[in-house]
Amino acid sequence: MGRLAPRPLLLALVWLALCGGRVVRVPTGSLVRVVGTELVIPCNVSDYDGPSEQNFDWSFSSSGTGFVELASTWEVGFPAQLYRERLQRGEIALRRTANDAVELHIKNVQPSDQGHYKCSTPSTDATVQGNYEDTVQVKVLADALRVGAGPPPAPDLSLRLGEPFELRCAASTASPLHTHLALLWELRRGAARRSVLGLSHDGRFRPGPGYEQRYRAGDVRLDTVGGDGYRLSVARALASDQGSYRCVVSEWIGEQGGWQEIQEKAVEVATVLIQPTVLRAAVARSMSVAEGKELDLTCNITTDRADDVRPEVTWYFSRTPDGTLPGSLMLARLDRDSLVQSSPHVALSHVDARSYHLLVRDVSKENSGYYFCHVALWAPGHNRSWHKVAEARSAPASVDVTRLEPDYQVYLNASKVPEFSDDLTELECRIVDMKSSEASVRFTVSWYYRVNRRSDDAVASELLAVMNGDWTLKYGDRSKQRAQDGDFIFSKEHTDTFSFRIQRTTEEDRGNYYCVVSAWTKQRNDSWVKSKDVFSKPVNIFWASEDSVLVVKARQPKPFFAAGNTFEMTCKVSSKNIKSPRYSVLITAEKPVGDLTSPNETKYIISLDQDSVVKLENWTDASRVDGVVLEKVQEDEFRYRMYQTQVSDAGLYRCMVTAWSPVRGSLWREAATSLSNPIEIDFQTAGPIFNASVHSDTPSVIRGDLIRLFCIITVEGALDPDDMAFDVSWFAVHSFGLDKAPVLLSSLDRKGIVTTAERDWKSELSLERVSVLEFLLQVHGSEDQDFGNYYCSVTPWVKSPTGSWQKEAEIYSKPIFVTVKMDVLNAFKYPLLIGVGLSTVIGLLSCLIGWDLALSLLCMSSPERGHVYQHMALLPTALSGRTITCVSSQLRLFNGYPLSNFFLLPVYRSLTCVR
Repeated sequence: MGRLAPRPLLLALVWLALCGGRVVRVPTGSLVRVVGTELVIPCNVSDYDGPSEQNFDWSFSSSGTGFVELASTWEVGFPAQLYRERLQRGEIALRRTANDAVELHIKNVQPSDQGHYKCSTPSTDATVQGNYEDTVQVKVLADALRVGAGPPPAPDLSLRLGEPFELRCAASTASPLHTHLALLWELRRGAARRSVLGLSHDGRFRPGPGYEQRYRAGDVRLDTVGGDGYRLSVARALASDQGSYRCVVSEWIGEQGGWQEIQEKAVEVATVLIQPTVLRAAVARSMSVAEGKELDLTCNITTDRADDVRPEVTWYFSRTPDGTLPGSLMLARLDRDSLVQSSPHVALSHVDARSYHLLVRDVSKENSGYYFCHVALWAPGHNRSWHKVAEARSAPASVDVTRLEPDYQVYLNASKVPEFSDDLTELECRIVDMKSSEASVRFTVSWYYRVNRRSDDAVASELLAVMNGDWTLKYGDRSKQRAQDGDFIFSKEHTDTFSFRIQRTTEEDRGNYYCVVSAWTKQRNDSWVKSKDVFSKPVNIFWASEDSVLVVKARQPKPFFAAGNTFEMTCKVSSKNIKSPRYSVLITAEKPVGDLTSPNETKYIISLDQDSVVKLENWTDASRVDGVVLEKVQEDEFRYRMYQTQVSDAGLYRCMVTAWSPVRGSLWREAATSLSNPIEIDFQTAGPIFNASVHSDTPSVIRGDLIRLFCIITVEGALDPDDMAFDVSWFAVHSFGLDKAPVLLSSLDRKGIVTTAERDWKSELSLERVSVLEFLLQVHGSEDQDFGNYYCSVTPWVKSPTGSWQKEAEIYSKPIFVTVKMDVLNAFKYPLLIGVGLSTVIGLLSCLIGWDLALSLLCMSSPERGHVYQHMALLPTALSGRTITCVSSQLRLFNGYPLSNFFLLPVYRSLTCVR
């Protein structure tokens, strides 16, 4: 211990500290170190002037007086000779930690290093203030710490996973001072070291990283044994516990208000080897089981553990042999407490401690795949805990679930084969030679069509319809529309028979047909899965297609007859390649006509359909409604009669026959149509010849005048006027040419009845018979629209010797063109009168205004008139286009009229004078 400083010097230092100035500090109190350890003394300076980097000098005194220079940061020759060698060897060194701080390091402290160490700083201040040095005492103790492995020594420990082990370490100290010991167990694996569990100098347990949970569970413990023994206990060894263990002991002493480590020693205790637990799991490699039966698999376990371990067995299923646990389906699990978790239809049991059975009931095709078991061994630990010591997975076992497919054959038969187009086709698909029929099997059918080809080219089949396992029927593209129309009918007649009907077979339907019968098996979830398909042999639907032939022959039993007699024509029909034909007949007549546009025309007279219903077509002779008859004599023969024939009935007569084939029972299809040879009606008797012409005295009229048109009939041959009558009709084509359709104006029949057509303009029509052979058409109040070509048509009627009236052929006159002109004088008469009247009124008004102006000027004096004239002369240049208001009383002569009304100021808009 050094001498105490005099009291006056102490008071001075206190005064300087209070008054400010440089302050040099080293650790307060004394420092205690053990021989062989390293001594580190820090020193810093504050509150100084001058450069920021300060220099330090260290001195040593064993007694506190007579300090010897030890080391310096700025003077090389400062150390005493005694310490220069140690400085050169690096045993003593100064290390600057800051511009104002430095540390003195002395390695391998010896008892001779015990004493007082003084740190001083040279002055860089402008004035001397504060302290420039500080001293600390260092004590060096002898090494009294003893550390060793606890008895009995065990350099190597070989353990299995889950087994417990203990390690011991002995530590003690004989230090004369009050010190504490701290102990730490470390595990070294290669170059890495891990802290396992330690006891600090203040008596606290501190588990290392990764050991916290095991420490809290009690699996890793540190106990004291006796006065100097420390025991590390591990309740169950893990694979991570393998390695070399050592015991690290440190000695601590209270220093500067805290604890300072003054010494540390370590000793290698033991090397722990963890032997893995042998565990194997095996399952039969492959097996086959019938659908609906039970699947029984056994997982056999082999292990070298005979202690109290418990297995946990889990069965998995995978579609692939390399299935991983996350992607595999767990079927059942037996945990270490023998509690079972399983899926439906799955059971797990064990016969003994090493065999575990998996039972899958009522297997289906979905159960085909790979099965394997996963085994984990659990060993009991501290505080009723369990830890996994080993796990293994068996190789996958391949399981094939075979279906009990029903054994049957399929036969396709054509019960109805078409001979013609539109015939019925019916196919029956039947299940035959069925060996077994279980309740869990149902049958469905699919129908296919394949077109006939002469070549050997492969032709794809077209799906017509398919029936699924739930009895739903789906149509193919070829048959969808026809099935919706009812032409294709798919049905199931019996449990073993399916039928397909084509109500109306067309030529496009010819080809090969076959059916496929599918067997469906019911699953556990009540769904149906197809298990088998059986194809039938194809059936060919074909008939020779020949063109339909229909021949009609007409004949006339009485070739010669006169007007008024009965005309009879029979038609004989023959057909080929037409199925069950029925015939409809239409009688036509081709007659020559005198129409301007159509020289000939064909008229439909009477018809008889395939159901023998008679209908009058274009027979319009009201006097002979029952004059034509069409009847069916035989199935292929028809007769036409026309009573009281007339000359107008002359022409070519034919039978138009249509053959009809039955379709779908009551429906009919047109098969062929043919026209017979013509039968001519030609009257050989000589008769009068009639001609018609049109004449007018007024072919060109003025609008409003009367138009008179005569239709004059001439007769060649002697004929009594009482034996002839006429139907007269007037037509007009309102155009310069004949490019428009004729319009019927008026008609007069042979009985004197006049019919007039309605028109859109005001002119009126009248038609009268003025003589036996003349007919007058008059247009009253003609309009512009009445111009055009006018002609008449005449139908003569001649009385025969038998007293009946015979209708002759209709004749037409040549057209005459009628023009309607406008009256120019009348058109401009009224506008001219209106213009003259308005001009007279305007002239009289101008004269009246001029007279009033003249009288006003005569009443004025000469100066006033001159003044007015002067102003009027200036107005054209000064007030052009403006309105002037004259306030002079002399200008009353204008009477308020605008001057623009006068010839003097035509450019002004208005000039108004007020009194």
